[in-house]
Amino acid sequence: MTDTLQPTKVDIQPTQDLTLWLEIFETQSRYSHAIDADDIETWPSFFTEDGVYTIVSRENFDRGLPAPILHCRNQAMMRDRVIALRNANIYEEHRYRHSTPGPVIISRDGDTVTTEMSYIVVRTGQAGDAEIYSAGSYHDTLVKTDQGWRYKERKVVYDTSRVLTLLATPI
Repeated sequence: MTDTLQPTKVDIQPTQDLTLWLEIFETQSRYSHAIDADDIETWPSFFTEDGVYTIVSRENFDRGLPAPILHCRNQAMMRDRVIALRNANIYEEHRYRHSTPGPVIISRDGDTVTTEMSYIVVRTGQAGDAEIYSAGSYHDTLVKTDQGWRYKERKVVYDTSRVLTLLATPI
């Protein structure tokens, strides 16, 4: 008897609310644009005041290990990070360019939406050399606020086994 691989069945249920999808996609596109345009001072405003931003390896994420390489547990920590990036840290100037498909809406409960989305970030240094800096996925919980959709949690799960250079700018 031979073993045969059976394809995994995926339950494909596109969102019925196109307006919701467009609003979430707009939020995620503006997030990437702010970073790519070196407007990181606005980065914390994409989060709720108690929003959480974490960067973790795929290996740790898959194993459920709580060992991120970066963890900000509120906007104040994110603002401190931006101040440090602008005034204290020393690193080669660079630019990011995010490439992201549209988000997949995993669930919605009232004004809370859970999404996942792949990303690739290309980093260009001062010499003009470009390299894939990071590739992975975003695992997000967004909430509707008076200011629009904001991240309650953004977990960046990078697929590479290491970070090539100092992680200065948010992904």
